[in-house]
Amino acid sequence: MQQKPTIAIMYDFDKTLTTKDMQEYSFIPKLNMEASSFWSKANVLAREEGMDSILAYMKLMLDESKKRNQPIRRSDFVSLGKGLEFYPGVLSWFEAIDRKGSELGLIIDHYIISSGLREIIEGSAVGDRFKRIYASEYFYDENGVATWPKLAVNYTAKTQFLFRINKGVLDVFEDKKLNNFTPEESRSVPFTNMIYIGDGLTDVPCMKLVKTNGGKSIAVHKAGDLTTCHHLMRERRIDFFVEADYSEGKDLFSLVSTILSKMQAENLLQDAHVGMWDVAQKAGE
Repeated sequence: MQQKPTIAIMYDFDKTLTTKDMQEYSFIPKLNMEASSFWSKANVLAREEGMDSILAYMKLMLDESKKRNQPIRRSDFVSLGKGLEFYPGVLSWFEAIDRKGSELGLIIDHYIISSGLREIIEGSAVGDRFKRIYASEYFYDENGVATWPKLAVNYTAKTQFLFRINKGVLDVFEDKKLNNFTPEESRSVPFTNMIYIGDGLTDVPCMKLVKTNGGKSIAVHKAGDLTTCHHLMRERRIDFFVEADYSEGKDLFSLVSTILSKMQAENLLQDAHVGMWDVAQKAGE
């Protein structure tokens, strides 16, 4: 029996599934800071120290919490996830897309690739919907208090996770296996079976990589806010752009459904080609 093709749908998180950066819902307000002030301070720290911007914001979160005698525990972050606000349709999206995939004879795997915090994503209403959550993460001491960045996912580092999914090397500590040569036909998810959904310039490396290798990249936007999407389309960094409404019957759902149908057809044609090749090879022996 022919194995069902696997399609990987990969999402940025902040401002792709949620309406704003996850820290802005409750963490920053709890510090009695304005979001603009926090991010400005993080940018200054990165610039003055020659620091990676993701490490800068993670350090600032620790510093500002320590100043206020508010140690950050893993459980605190997980609980913050409950307060996230998602775009319309996100909560029912995964079940609906899985059902569409099943109708087409496809297996759909969902992944997060985000510079936000894994712990907050895990605690959110959609935290259990993903095969893997690749996001920035803290190391915690014996008391469960965050002390050091364990993983910082910046914008170019995001691309390594595409190759992890492609090769089926999903654990972040598996570097040697990731870098070993893997024949295309032995890879778990071909790039042609990938869809990347993001919101802006920070997703460009992933969008471009997926698009260039035959997958599909989609930029989502708030209603009426099309400037970034037009920019990305003109520079040929994305295949499509659409409003961030994940409801069934809306444009994004219709677009992804059409892409899935196309991928199903291409997988069937590839299987037919391989089968005929094998028959021809045997006939020539």
